[in-house]
Amino acid sequence: MDFELGWFMEPLMHGEYPESMRRLVKDRLPVFTPEQNELVKGSFDFIGINYYTSRYAKSIPSTPNAAPASCLVDPNVNATVDKDGVLIGPNAGGNVIYVYPEGLYKLLTFMKKNYSKNLTIYITENGYPEKSNMSISEELKDQSRIEFVQKHLHQLQIAIKNGVNVKGYFYYSLLDSLEWGDASTVGFGLYHVDFKNFTRTSKESAK
Repeated sequence: MDFELGWFMEPLMHGEYPESMRRLVKDRLPVFTPEQNELVKGSFDFIGINYYTSRYAKSIPSTPNAAPASCLVDPNVNATVDKDGVLIGPNAGGNVIYVYPEGLYKLLTFMKKNYSKNLTIYITENGYPEKSNMSISEELKDQSRIEFVQKHLHQLQIAIKNGVNVKGYFYYSLLDSLEWGDASTVGFGLYHVDFKNFTRTSKESAK
């Protein structure tokens, strides 16, 4: 099971964290009372998924009696962007995102198989960054972003045809914005923003 999915899906679906998490996180993981168990189980109207990229994951053997470490290493997984030197997909704009649309399909089918075919799901974020050191004319002709969206929507369409209950898709984002890790060095927007005067100009992807 994906560790991060288990972190929020298992309590929402079953009212408790999975046994694998309880074993790895130990005393740092909250324990629900029976009343809390009933309150949290099924306490959602829909599941929102932010999907940008995927990673290859290899298990790191755990030491059963080791002292608790931190949330950064709890999953005991070595995550990489390549397998035998071959990247999982092309890099997007020098960011940590490597384009792998098939991962969205795999994630959605995992949700259906492991939780419920009746889950109402929205893709709440899916986006493509480009470096903002290009000329404005180059940024506006964002064919790579258009292809990114088309390929992800294609995988989404396949998932829906296979019975995944996806009700909506939101691209991230409408406008170039200040990003947590990259500030204004990358742009995700369908509209270019000049951060000196805040002029907004539509890119090809907005059309």
